[in-house]
Amino acid sequence: MNESNDTRINLRFDGQEIILIGTAHISRESIDEVREVILREKPEAVCVELDAGRFESMTRKDSWAKLDIIKVIREGKGFLLIANLVLSSFQYRLGDNLGIKPGEEMHAAIDAASELGVPYTFCDREVQQTLRRAWSKCGLWSKCKLLAGLLSSAFTTEKLSEAEIENLKKQSELDGMMKELADYLPPVKETLIDERDRYLAARIWRNAARDGNRKTVAVVGAGHLDGLKTHIENIASGAESDDVSELEKVYPPGAGGKIAAWIVPAVIVAIIAAGFFRAGANVSLDMLLRWVLWNGSLAAAGALIALAHPLAILASFIGAPVATLSPVIGVGLFSGVVQAVMRRPRIADAETLTESFVSLKGIYKNRITHILLVFFLSSVGGMIGNFVSIPSLAGILINS
Repeated sequence: MNESNDTRINLRFDGQEIILIGTAHISRESIDEVREVILREKPEAVCVELDAGRFESMTRKDSWAKLDIIKVIREGKGFLLIANLVLSSFQYRLGDNLGIKPGEEMHAAIDAASELGVPYTFCDREVQQTLRRAWSKCGLWSKCKLLAGLLSSAFTTEKLSEAEIENLKKQSELDGMMKELADYLPPVKETLIDERDRYLAARIWRNAARDGNRKTVAVVGAGHLDGLKTHIENIASGAESDDVSELEKVYPPGAGGKIAAWIVPAVIVAIIAAGFFRAGANVSLDMLLRWVLWNGSLAAAGALIALAHPLAILASFIGAPVATLSPVIGVGLFSGVVQAVMRRPRIADAETLTESFVSLKGIYKNRITHILLVFFLSSVGGMIGNFVSIPSLAGILINS
């Protein structure tokens, strides 16, 4: 017989028991509950909603010291790193208000398992895979909404009380939050919640069933409880497979996505070429100069707002038109790399990366987050410059 309450679900299958503990990631009550349940139940295995990378970043002060910011930007992972830092800093800010580190209940689960001498397993999907899958599933409008949501959360001054944190574990509160996320960004909800429900369930089941453990405790965010219960029961009955290797893949953009990336440069080139055939070389040259000024100036303005090094501002101006005509690179590659070379990060910047991201002052002061800000604002400026220049060029073409 299966049992459940707001924070715990007991699942039993032919002599096996899986105990799911739902937590709020910055909850003192969750920390105490996790430790108490594991020490009382004495399971043969413990699963935690972490991946190895996140566990390392939680436990090692020097984990960010290995970060090569130039390599991140060159590999096109700048936006992913920004998203990761925004999510981490948001939890850090809320937890700091309560004197609790984000994910401390997962650490408590690992410590309790170690006390009992039982193995623990990281059962979550690697965070970069999750973020890249979420990003790849978003269209242009969804990506804009996602970035807007991330930025608003990065600079929010909202502080939750301990009682409000505990309410996040209640089913009514969670239902409302999940519905709001599904309505606002369906692809993100699918990747962050639905896919991870399946992934976590499969990993927990494998840890329990395949390894022959009669009792397993799994510590997960409360928002996953219902989904995990459904998927684990489906796997146990044979209605669903525990093979989720497909959910670890990050597919490159399809033909439609690749074509879409060339639409803006194709439109700009087409308008300038039409100006040449319709009104001659002088008009075409004027259109080209206007586009370069719009595109380069707004990219440089973004870098200037970020208080970039003068050479990074110049790189933004020169690099924006080049990046537009070659969508496989971005203007942020030029500005970010130049900023990183001229203002090389220090060890202290890596050690305080998450804390620095909780305030605008901290972002400007920390050289790594400052590089990311230059990368981001110059990219946004160049994008705005392109969209502003197209109607301007079209107006010249029509009036010529």
